[in-house]
Order: sequence, then structure tokens, then C-alpha cells
Amino acid sequence: MKNENESASVSENENKSENEFENESVSEGDSESEIENESEHPLVLVAEQSNESLKAHCHGCGELLSAPCFTCIHCNYHLHKQCAEAPLSLPNHPLHPECSALGFFLRQRPFPDDDRVYGCALCKEKRNMFFYECRSCWFSIDIKCAQLSSSFKFSQLSKHDIHQHLLTFIESPMAIDVLKRLNCSWCHEPLIDAIYLCPDCPFILHKKCFDHELPPEIDHLTHRLHRLFLKRSDSDYLCNLCQKQHSGPFYSCSLCHFNINVECAWPRSIVEDKSRHQHPFSLLWRRGSFICDACDTEGNCISYICSTCSLMVHKDCTSLPRIIKFSRHDHCIFHKYFLEDLTRHDCKICFNEAKLDRGSYSCRKPGCNYVVHVNCVLEHQSLYEVINEEKQCEELKEKSMQSSIIRVIEVNEAGEAAKIEHLSHQHCLVLAGKMEEEIDRKCDGCMLPISNICYYCSKCPFFLHKTCAELPRIKQHWFRQSNATLNFDSFNRCNFCSQSCSGFFYKIVEYWDVCIRCAKVADIIECEGHQHFLFFDFKCKKECNGCGKKCQNGAFRCGKCRFALDFGCLTLPHSALHKIDEHKLKLTYHDDNEQSYCDICEQYRDPSLWYYSCSICDTSAHLECVLGNFPFLKDGSTLPNYEHDHDHGLKIFRKVEGFPKCSECGKLCQEEIVKCKESTCNYILHCKCLGL
Repeated sequence: MKNENESASVSENENKSENEFENESVSEGDSESEIENESEHPLVLVAEQSNESLKAHCHGCGELLSAPCFTCIHCNYHLHKQCAEAPLSLPNHPLHPECSALGFFLRQRPFPDDDRVYGCALCKEKRNMFFYECRSCWFSIDIKCAQLSSSFKFSQLSKHDIHQHLLTFIESPMAIDVLKRLNCSWCHEPLIDAIYLCPDCPFILHKKCFDHELPPEIDHLTHRLHRLFLKRSDSDYLCNLCQKQHSGPFYSCSLCHFNINVECAWPRSIVEDKSRHQHPFSLLWRRGSFICDACDTEGNCISYICSTCSLMVHKDCTSLPRIIKFSRHDHCIFHKYFLEDLTRHDCKICFNEAKLDRGSYSCRKPGCNYVVHVNCVLEHQSLYEVINEEKQCEELKEKSMQSSIIRVIEVNEAGEAAKIEHLSHQHCLVLAGKMEEEIDRKCDGCMLPISNICYYCSKCPFFLHKTCAELPRIKQHWFRQSNATLNFDSFNRCNFCSQSCSGFFYKIVEYWDVCIRCAKVADIIECEGHQHFLFFDFKCKKECNGCGKKCQNGAFRCGKCRFALDFGCLTLPHSALHKIDEHKLKLTYHDDNEQSYCDICEQYRDPSLWYYSCSICDTSAHLECVLGNFPFLKDGSTLPNYEHDHDHGLKIFRKVEGFPKCSECGKLCQEEIVKCKESTCNYILHCKCLGL
């Protein structure tokens, strides 16, 4: 058994789990040593390499797994023993001396959407692995580079006018493996001799290039009318060649307002990388604009050509990844300069035409016509992963095959699992046929009414739709390239639909909790409330046509009209019961009346927005008046401690017997209350008095 003092990351609780699933799944040859991983499963120490683990990768450093290592029998989660024992904090690091007094702490992965975190300060990559982050700024260094560079000496320069950030001097870059594949930002040659490295951005410079003074004025092919003069600026300027914002030294013609970034003034003459393109690209200066064959967008002045393939591309497009795994498609997709298919294809992200004779990413699987524009698919770095070799596609497929969260006890004549054990419930569950929808029968996974085939518990009121019971413990959600882990929560708030819910949640990386209703929604859908299909657009900020609220974090929008929906409206129940009507109220999308009122609150109702109605009784009502504030919360759900400051635990109820007084406002309570768990405590609050 591992000593507790040997590593800060080894769990203090090393008792073997008593869960039957775990005990039976651990092989006899595995060690009994365990640690706890991020999803609260025990990680079992494996002393010898097995054939199954030969293709697995460590979630700490990203390298191929090798023994000794820790592994999870449920989540396909693995850690090298060295990564599991990495210290939770570092007192200092030579690459970042200015904040060393505060130290660095270990994180699981970079912030997925934060552009301020460029990536590792040394290798310049933003990879899905453990990394150390400064406690006071955005400096980060991944676990591999932190271990590698701790033995090297670095010396930091004061700020130089050649670059906007502090530069670090490294005398022997070839001794650091990760630097061997990088090139100088000016001369583009390999980093063989001493270099200056910027920990804050991709800038790297040979010492010889640094020592060589920039000429005060130059003649340049792209601007033959006047000479260009060297200028320096701390504020951003636009480079007319690459059309990007830069700061620091640049060459400028003040008469023509023409600016060139120093790196663009002397681009590489030859670019060769056979992992991206089989032939070298040669620099071709142009007087005007051109259309890039790789991405089908306009370029200026700097172009690269492949004479063998008759291609002309942007400077950045010479290094486009050949294969990527995109979160919104099940298979790997490949970059092609033209499509052989003669039929029209629309980009599956923006739904504009993808030209057959221009570059795009497409799927190779037979029968799969998935095509996306280059700039659309590469816009968000957190949505794709670069695949270096084609065989990695199969490895990713195997990695996605996760263990089930159910164990089959009995099988019926049709071959269906008739009796199961489910990880979320303590009793066995039995398969039932179609059931009538009742208000007291909701799925404990998605909190929607039970009407179709489901599993139920014979010992307590617990129900699961068959589809909810069969959900995988680990899945990749299209919202992010990273895996999502299934959790079973009494109370949580969905970051997609903003509803407080009971039931099952997927956690996407560390930052998003997604209820099952939202997790089941695909990125391209058909909706009963609209005649065209909808696709999710991360940049859409329109008002939702269902509720009228502004979509803050993207929305499902129509490519043919201005229609948009948020997750909250898209996952509304199609029907609901309310005491105002003896019949079920149906979700209704259109109202031809000019003046409409809610039959529950008797207030004005916007006829252009969605509502619930009964066609038999001519009843109509606001969505929120029918559903209430907590339509997806199970009565008796326990509030997390951070939601209140009461001494005891609190439970939430949508309805209450009698008319108790609220302990906060003193008014009588009728519905939507929180109540103390302790029978001897009479603490009761309106949910609104608690701020829920």
C-alpha cells in the first residue's frame, strides 16, 4: 500500500470500495492500492502492462500508457504512477520568476474557452493534460515540460522594444526535446543555438537574430511606391499582409498607412512538412489578392504555391492539420483541396455551400457526406483535436467504447434486459411495458413524464426511461472535444437550459453541468415549432423565438430565416398538467390572435411566443405559469449547502400541506418551499425568499 506521505495527490482514503461492480471487475493480478480520480472512482494500481492497456494514453501527460500505472475500471481513465504522484503545487519555476513567491498549482486541463491562456510556456501547446498554473496570472506550463525544464537554468531579460513581453534566455535549446520541433520566429530556422523565448506567447528568437539590429528602413516587394521605415508600438496595429493585429516593431509607410509586421517582412521561402502536405510550398509574392485553395478565403500579398499540385495557399494554410477529430462529428475528418463528389454540399456548421473545387474537411466513411469549411471547423480550438497519424482514429474509437453503468440480471424472450442493477440506485430495476402518463410518475434521470418503456423499482418509487438507463457513463458531447462524465445529483443547475434540476447530469470537463434533456439534443435538429431544421451556432445572440429572452451562450438557429431557440425552450415538455384544466395542456407554437391573455395569472401574453393550451377548453397560459419555477425538481430534493446558510440540511418541495408561515417574510406558504430536514426544526422558507 502506498504511503500517504509519499505523494500529495494520493488519496488519504485507500480503503477498497465495497461496491460490487468494482470488486468483480478488478482482475486478480491487479494491486489493491487505490487512489481517487477526478470522477470519484478509485484508481487501481496496475504493476504489469496488459495487452488492453497498450493503446491507452495517460490522462496526466498524454503519453502512451506503461506500467506501473493507475487505472479506473469504469471510466477508461489512466495515470502513470509518476503523474499520479505529481505534487499538487510547485513553490517556483525558473521560467516565471516574477510570480514565484506565490507558487503554482496543479490543474486537470486548461480553461477551454479562455484565450488569455495561450498554452504551455515552453512547448507552446494547449493540450488536454495536467499543467501547473500561476496563482496570480495566466502563466501555465504542462506537467511534462515542468518536469523537463526544472533542471535547466534560465535567465530573464528586461523588456526589450523588439517584443512586447519579457524574454527568457536559453543557452542550449537542443537539450530540451520539445524545442527541437520549433523554429525561430524571424528566420524560421530550427532552434539549434542559443535562443530567447517568450513564455507568454509563441515568440521565439535565435540569439544571433536578436543581436542582429533591424535595418531602420527597407524596400519591400509588396509596397514599391515608398520605402518602409522601422517603427515600434506598444499598442496593436494591423499588418496589411497577414491581416492580423500585432504589437512591437513593424515597418510602415506613413504616407500610405501601410504596415508590415517584422515576421511578415521576411517570411520563409520554402515550407515543407510532409505530415501536412506531401510536397514543399514555395513563397510567391503577389501584388494583389488571391483566393486560397486550402480554405476558400481571400489572401493578400504573401502566398505559397505547390507547383506539383497547382495550389496557392495562405502562409498559415501551409500547416493545416491533415486529420482532426471534431466534437460535432463521430468520425475523424480529413482535409482535402477538392471534393470528387459532383453533388452540392453545404457546410454542416454554417450551412453555406462548400465549394467542390476548394479546400474543406470531410469524412471518409462510406455513406457519410459530412463536409465543413476549414475556417468554420478550426474556429474554436476546444472543439477539435489534431490527429497526427491515421491509426489514431481507430484508437479514439476504441477509447470511446466505455463501460456500461448497468448490469444485466435477467433477460426476457426478446433478448431485452428484463432486470438490471443500475449504478444510480440501490435496488434492482425491472423492465415495464408502456405506462400511462401520470403526474407522479417521472423519470428520475431526465425528470420528464414516464409514458414509454421504462425500468422501475419494486421497492421504492424510482423510475427510469429505458433510454436514460442505458446512457453511457462516459461520452463525448458535441459541445466540447473533451469527454463528459455522468453524475447522479439530487439538485443541480444546468448550464445549458439554466433550470434547477434533479436527476442525471453530464459534467463536461470541469466547467459545465448538463442535464440529461439537454445532453440528448444533437447539434443539428428538427423542431415541431419551426418548418426548417436548426443548427447550433456558438456566436448567435438573437432573441429566442420561444420565450423572447436573449440567447447569451449561443443558440439553435435557422439557416434560412431569423428563427432561433435556446436550450431551455428546445427541451420543454410537449405536454403538462395544471389544475386550471382537466385536460393535458399542449405546448403550442403559434397564436393568430392579436390580443392574448394568460388564464392562470390573467396578465397579457405575447401571441408571438410559445405557450401551453387546451384546444377543447380554449385554455392558454404562459410557459412559466404552467410549469412553475422548478418543473424538473423532484419533491424532497436536498439543496446543496452553498445555496443556504441554515444549520441543518434543507429539502425543496413544489407543494406543501397546510399553510405554514415563512420563517423569513412571515407570509403563508402554499407552494415552492424549502423545509428543514430535521423533524424538530420548523424552519420553512419560500423559495423566492431564499433567492432560488
